[in-house]
Amino acid sequence: MTFSIFKDSISKINKIELLGWEAHVKMIPDFREKELKRYPIKKESHREAAVLILFYPDQKNQTKLVLILRKTYKGVHSAQVGFPGGQVEPQDSSLQETALRETHEELGVSPKDVEVISRLSHLYIPPSNFWVYPFLGITTKTPQFVKQETEVEDVIEVKLSDFLNEDNQINTSIHTSYAKNKQVPAYRLNNHMVWGATAMMLSELKMLLKASL
Repeated sequence: MTFSIFKDSISKINKIELLGWEAHVKMIPDFREKELKRYPIKKESHREAAVLILFYPDQKNQTKLVLILRKTYKGVHSAQVGFPGGQVEPQDSSLQETALRETHEELGVSPKDVEVISRLSHLYIPPSNFWVYPFLGITTKTPQFVKQETEVEDVIEVKLSDFLNEDNQINTSIHTSYAKNKQVPAYRLNNHMVWGATAMMLSELKMLLKASL
């Protein structure tokens, strides 16, 4: 899909009710579903983070979505695919500002070039004790991504058509510090397996896009 058509259609998302759990549950690993269902709505010790789901035109004016592969490190999200974003910092005036600041730091995309369209449903990530708030945005410029070497291993540019292709929604086996050889629902995008919280957010995004495009 050309970005011109995508840009004209994406604003319809604001008229569609967010799907939250209805969408998230489609991509929740079995070993985590019960944990999320019983998690309290409020918890004093939780942390907050925000991420940006950014669409943009490539050099041929085709619509793409950017993801990042995180560096390998001693942490629960080591070497996983996700959206640009991170923890709320004291200087951030809002969760949206957090998402834009982190995207600027991790990918070099200036906040002034991004139009935030909507906020999607937030969700809780048990291993890191974060509530994550996703924002949907577009930039009309073809980005020249500059990855943050300390945080980002690779920049993953996904065609919209590949994301919407049902054949790319699969089940796969994962191995992490807290889950050994577990079968999980995932998206296969650019030869990367995207699962967990990122896949849950992508599930809501996919359902909203299919209703608006």
